[in-house]
Amino acid sequence: MDEKMKVGPLGPFPRVSKPVFSVSALLIVGFIIFGAVFTETAGAVFTGAQAIIASYFGWFLIIVANLAVVVSLYLAIGPYGRVRLGRQTDKPEYGLFSWTAMLFSAGIGIGLLYWGVAEPLYHYFAPPMAEPETIEAAEQAMTISFLHWGIHGWALYCIVGLSLAYFHYRKGLPLSIRSALYPIIGERIYGTWGHVVDILAVFGTMFGIVTTLGLGVMQISSGLNSLFGIPDTVPVQIVLIAIITLFATISVMAGLDGGIKRISNLNIQLSFVLLAFVLFFGPTLFVLDSFVENVGNYVSNLVQISLWSEAYTDSNWQAGWTIFYWAWWVSWSPFVGIFIARISRGRTVREFTLGVLFIPVFILFFWFTAFGGAAIHMEMIGDPGLIEATKASYGSAIFKLLEFMPLTKFVTTVVIVMIVIWFVTSSDSGSFVIDMLTAGGDANPPRIQRLFWATTEGVIAAVLLVAGGLSALQAAAVVAGFPFAAVILVMMYGLLRGLGRDSLVLYRYKQWYETEYEADHNLPDAYVDENELPDVHPGPSITSPRHAE
Repeated sequence: MDEKMKVGPLGPFPRVSKPVFSVSALLIVGFIIFGAVFTETAGAVFTGAQAIIASYFGWFLIIVANLAVVVSLYLAIGPYGRVRLGRQTDKPEYGLFSWTAMLFSAGIGIGLLYWGVAEPLYHYFAPPMAEPETIEAAEQAMTISFLHWGIHGWALYCIVGLSLAYFHYRKGLPLSIRSALYPIIGERIYGTWGHVVDILAVFGTMFGIVTTLGLGVMQISSGLNSLFGIPDTVPVQIVLIAIITLFATISVMAGLDGGIKRISNLNIQLSFVLLAFVLFFGPTLFVLDSFVENVGNYVSNLVQISLWSEAYTDSNWQAGWTIFYWAWWVSWSPFVGIFIARISRGRTVREFTLGVLFIPVFILFFWFTAFGGAAIHMEMIGDPGLIEATKASYGSAIFKLLEFMPLTKFVTTVVIVMIVIWFVTSSDSGSFVIDMLTAGGDANPPRIQRLFWATTEGVIAAVLLVAGGLSALQAAAVVAGFPFAAVILVMMYGLLRGLGRDSLVLYRYKQWYETEYEADHNLPDAYVDENELPDVHPGPSITSPRHAE
């Protein structure tokens, strides 16, 4: 495999895929220079490209997101559910709680705290299809928030993650994006096309993480300013980036078990404690009642809202919200998908899909109801100033909400700590994934390379924060991620083809037929270069089918 992947030493790095590492590094450096030196030009170019994608290709992103949901549900309930990611006798490498904590921490990032209050409130006072600040607007605000953070985004993660996990653990291919293309292009994944998709994944992962880091540091700085009076300035933000990068570096150097798993477990535990606090001291009965109703509204309107494309209106609302979200989920899918695949050895296809689709979604729905729903409820019965705080800064909305809770300073401090931890989990898992991609799909990349990429993320965030290029970076992450939507479509086909030819599935197919002729005639045809790819962890031995007695 090393020879095919062109994996070897490069300077101080002992194990890299030279084409992927070199080209990715050059592109990243080039973008930093472009974004830092020509800030206004970069902003105009990438913002314009993002607007073009939203205006002219929104329909495509909607189709990809919905197809991902359909295929994921089919995989969960269809004939491939019992195929295991590894040997059929393997057990999951991580327990359910740790597995959930890690996939949740990697997949959601800071969005939980940043948007939990701000987004429902925004849709309440500026709804796309209702009168502002009405009961209808409140219901619609929660439904739209559920749409943006619900099953569609996690279905995109599911397709990418399951494709990589299957071809890595079941077929022995590298843990890299290129492996999902094997049923279509075969051994050519080790050539130019494989390098291209891996480079796209590195670029999207790097700038998605850096954007989140930079924008989130601004939220932390705002919280420290309101709590302790610490100046909300660029030097303070640079110090915060350095601290977060240091923690992330320590975590990624410690590896999955020693660092990332422990921090993710702590993160999810603190999140549950904060959720319970808001539920207890907030409008408890309203949150519980509205959660049931919100889920009902979401499920009953899912088909309509998920296919809504503003064809009969000219508001361009979706460009800034739904289409942007689908593009953002797509841009994050290589990073999150690879990470989920890395921690999912031993799980069945059914366990994987149901876990990725529904466990995080349930947590997110309850979180948005508790925080965003509580904020809307307060606005409906009074004038607490939450809307004004949201209009001023999305990141400050949660701090404004906590002012109406007991132990404000203590809880605000906890939230700031949680924001830092969320950043650390996103940064360390992102660094781990980038290193896997640039190391030729190595599931345990060398530590010195982890150190390099974790440090690089912090440096890029600091440089662009000083230069004022983070807005351009956010648009660039979406633009870079857009071509990956087409890759996800190819992944769906490749995954279904691969599973259709899995040894366990073929064995079961053969049991349906009475003669070898019937079996051979009805079995799915082999895919490209399948003969070069024997099962590493086969299911039952495939002998001749049973004959009529």
